[in-house]
Amino acid sequence: MIVIGLTGSIGMGKTTTADLFREAGLPVFDADATVHALYNGPFAAKIERAFPGTTIEGRVDRAKLAARLSGDAEAFQRLEAVVHPAVQQAEADFLEHAKAGGAPAAVLDIPLLFETGRHRDFDKIVVVSAPADVQRTRVLARPGMTIEKFEALLARQMPDAEKRARADFVVPTGDGLAAAKASVASFLHQLPI
Repeated sequence: MIVIGLTGSIGMGKTTTADLFREAGLPVFDADATVHALYNGPFAAKIERAFPGTTIEGRVDRAKLAARLSGDAEAFQRLEAVVHPAVQQAEADFLEHAKAGGAPAAVLDIPLLFETGRHRDFDKIVVVSAPADVQRTRVLARPGMTIEKFEALLARQMPDAEKRARADFVVPTGDGLAAAKASVASFLHQLPI
């Protein structure tokens, strides 16, 4: 089974591209959704112990946690030390299930794939990319997003140009859904599946 890493900076269209892989019949693991599930249940107490005052009624308050982590690289490392092992176990379980189900390939949607050194874990890496002005417009349209938050998020991420240079394949999303869908189909056609 071919294991594909899907990544891209904020606002590049990664969620839509993951959906295109699903539509093509491939199982897709969503690391962000897994983290959200952990925050809403089993890991809330662990997060509260590590970052007091960041949970409400047994759930992580993402805004409070984000405020607590803002500009604190050491705090991000502590959070990752708590959460990443559980996410990686969920990934392993997902891949095992996909392989047992006969999937020819599986996609792991991981936002900080390069930043966390995970690029070595994949047979192929697909980077989703859009022009900077498109990215900015998409991100600033999100509820509660500010220019300061956007810039802080970008500061934590590898520059788009570097991600594209390190990718096995780039899905451009700035030209609309049909173009992105054609790009995903082209990538899948190149795979020995």
